[in-house]
Amino acid sequence: MAEAARRIYFVIGEESGDALGADLIDAFAEIGLAVEPMGLGGARMRERGVASLFDISDISVMGIAAVFARLPMIISRLRMTVRDIVARQPDLIVLIDSPDFTHRVAKRVRARLPGVPIVKYVCPSVWAWRPGRARTMKAYIDHVLALLPFEPELLKELGGPDATYVGHPLARRFEGLSLPDRTRVSDPARLLVLPGSRRGEIRSLLPDIGETLDILEQRGVAFRAMLPAVPHLEEEIRASIAGWRVKPEIISGEAGKMEAFRTADVALAASGTVLLELALHRVPMVSIYRLDWLMYRIRFLITAWTAALPNLIADSTIVPERMNEMVRPHWLARALQALLHDQPTRQAQLDGFAPERQKIAIRSACLSWWCKMIGIADIRLPRQAAFKFRGGRRGTQRQPVGQQFHRHAISGIADQLVKHHQRGP
Repeated sequence: MAEAARRIYFVIGEESGDALGADLIDAFAEIGLAVEPMGLGGARMRERGVASLFDISDISVMGIAAVFARLPMIISRLRMTVRDIVARQPDLIVLIDSPDFTHRVAKRVRARLPGVPIVKYVCPSVWAWRPGRARTMKAYIDHVLALLPFEPELLKELGGPDATYVGHPLARRFEGLSLPDRTRVSDPARLLVLPGSRRGEIRSLLPDIGETLDILEQRGVAFRAMLPAVPHLEEEIRASIAGWRVKPEIISGEAGKMEAFRTADVALAASGTVLLELALHRVPMVSIYRLDWLMYRIRFLITAWTAALPNLIADSTIVPERMNEMVRPHWLARALQALLHDQPTRQAQLDGFAPERQKIAIRSACLSWWCKMIGIADIRLPRQAAFKFRGGRRGTQRQPVGQQFHRHAISGIADQLVKHHQRGP
């Protein structure tokens, strides 16, 4: 008799989580693991059978000020999500990104369903700010699947939950992908413009980007600007750039975006995961960002030396960054011009990108984009112990971790967690 499908509840809060969740569902299918995905999702996850409880744009906000502005809606959606999880009683809960929302859901669910295993996919940026979150989340998260190689050891040092570095799913896209010779620049140059995937980012960065394009043209740089737009913000972007003297070409759809990345000569991008995607495409770039007004006032809490993921992974200043009042179009135009026409400047970034693919996919070197250690059978605490745990050492010993890695990563996570849960205390 066929084994019943694993009921997996996804809790996400933005577009990046939707992409990661879709990749995860595809990975389950690839290894033949029957799952029933449910919970929250966007367009990609909807194509894979997830009927989202509500539109995730309701909770997709960036910055403290934006959260306060939409707080009643966010609280309502949080309560709705918790009620739905309790009613459905899934076999496994997967939180993806958006820690301020997903972790609050996890806390409440752990109190009501202490025996359901909870996995966090994407480690919160405790290396950047609020490191105390690591110890706190140990009470309601059983295991973290980390995308960056330094995160498991950092979580351990900070007293957080056990974690496994699984490599970044972006690495999968580059298996067998042929990239052009980046040492040569097209004529006219192809400039990729990436103002972010959230409404707040778009509104704060587009004016600077528009002025930068103007200055570049005035400086005699021949270029063609391309702007891949996320679907839910495309119309707003088109309206925002309608009056620009130098208008970028709006790119729609995933295929168009991937082609724009493949052929770009240089990029001006909002800080975020997209910087890592550019580094994997070996596209020289400049990173920009503006904090919202409230986050700006507490910026002293930020402890990271850089916000650019390629820099963090390489532990080197590969990508130039400008934030807040230092986002100055005249500087940005000159920096982009140097990356196009100054060969040593351009080559320095290209050389820095060389190890990036290996570092983010180190655990999947010869088998798969997604890797999980064999033999993790004691991730979950017994129900009673998990419910009572609020810090300190666990009452159970972690089993030795296997050193082999295989393509059936997800079955290791789902089967072991669910079976341990079913055994009970």
